Amino acid sequence: MAITDIQAFSHLTAADIETLGQELDSIRRSVEQSRGERDAKYIRRTIAAQRGLEVAGRAVLFGSRNRWAWLTGTALLSVAKIIENMELGHNVGHGQWDWMNDPEIHSSSWEWDMTGPSSQWRRAHNYSHHTYTNVLGKDEDLGFGILRMTRDEPWRPVHLVQPLANVVLAATFEWGIALHDWSIEKELLGTPPGLMSEPNREFGRKIARQVAKDFLFYPALTGPAFKQTLKANLTANFVRNLWAYAVIFCGHFPDGAEKFTVEQLEGETSGEWYLRQMLGSANFKAGPAMAFMSGNLCYQIEHHLFPDLPSNRYSEIAVRVRELCDKYDLPYTTGSLGKQYLLAFRTIHKLALPDRLLKATADNAPETSSERKFAGITLPSLPSSDTVHWLGIDPETGQRRGLRSAMREAKVVLKEKARQEKEMLREAKRALREKAEHEKDVLREATHALQDRARHEQASLRRKAARRQALWRGRQHRSN
Repeated sequence: MAITDIQAFSHLTAADIETLGQELDSIRRSVEQSRGERDAKYIRRTIAAQRGLEVAGRAVLFGSRNRWAWLTGTALLSVAKIIENMELGHNVGHGQWDWMNDPEIHSSSWEWDMTGPSSQWRRAHNYSHHTYTNVLGKDEDLGFGILRMTRDEPWRPVHLVQPLANVVLAATFEWGIALHDWSIEKELLGTPPGLMSEPNREFGRKIARQVAKDFLFYPALTGPAFKQTLKANLTANFVRNLWAYAVIFCGHFPDGAEKFTVEQLEGETSGEWYLRQMLGSANFKAGPAMAFMSGNLCYQIEHHLFPDLPSNRYSEIAVRVRELCDKYDLPYTTGSLGKQYLLAFRTIHKLALPDRLLKATADNAPETSSERKFAGITLPSLPSSDTVHWLGIDPETGQRRGLRSAMREAKVVLKEKARQEKEMLREAKRALREKAEHEKDVLREATHALQDRARHEQASLRRKAARRQALWRGRQHRSN
């Protein structure tokens, strides 16, 4: 089910993994050393553009009783909220711009346009999720506490409603994140129960400010257009929620974003941490505009490797990370936005069902793989089914052989095994049909024999009856 031994799963030696970690450290250092005015201009221009869009949107909404003004203002406000959430709030909160020492663009002071306090999100997200990415029982973002995203979590009847819970989460994503982070905050601080605890007060203050701003203050500013502005704010929040939800789910839950057990954390090295981030995340393909609107989280793999490096550098980092994946023969999980979401969507609906109704085995399910995926099969490159003997270097090409080749070959082997099992099943069905036909013939012959015997016995009885009748008539004739 989930990975317990990342070295065995990746088909890399301990030395390979540590060398990979050193090369990723080198990427980090090169980006840190090259940060400068270009990056500072990027984030300042982004802030200016986002604020300009919001001001323009709110200005247009003064005339929102006109349908086109309402549509234009709502669209501008929706884009502004998406940029603020994805490229600003999320990335500033990760400390990606702390190196500038600008108090306005610092993780400790930026408050995002979301229901939950930024401080609670930072502590829950930056620590729980990014330290323990996809580790069962440690990463609270694995299903957000309401969705079953791996068979390692036992099925319960409540999971039957998770397709509906998924829709509710998507529509109210900011509230789901806020409540999620609030509960983690209380757990991390060990806060005793009480209505006036500090996490509760902080949470309540932020909700009050956010609700008053979006649903009272700004609508009231537009006077007669209060109702239309209120609807516009609700719609913009809804659009922002759906987009943020889609981006997050495409980066964490499609096939190839692996899960891990707590056993993997025992003695985990820096190289293994890097490798876990690479294997536990997924990208989606995006052009410059979509990358910007997603906060560059279309590069989720790179973000999990370097969450505190500037997001505008992820595209260039991705080139180097992909080269490392090729070098170490590791999968680089990516696909279109639609494909990645549909894979996550399928997992949500599939795992709502009890395991007994699912077709694939837990160790070979597409949404979760582990080192046990390779157990019991002999890969063409292996002298035995033991992955410890995996040939680290291809003797013909001299290229390192890792997980990508193992999974490709395992797929071929498992496909051939499935074909053979299917052929065996067909042969068994054919044998059963032949046996059934033979038994049917035997039964038919036995039936015919019984029918013949019955006819013979009936004929014999008729002859005996005829003789008795003839004798009786003879006696009657003589007596007369």
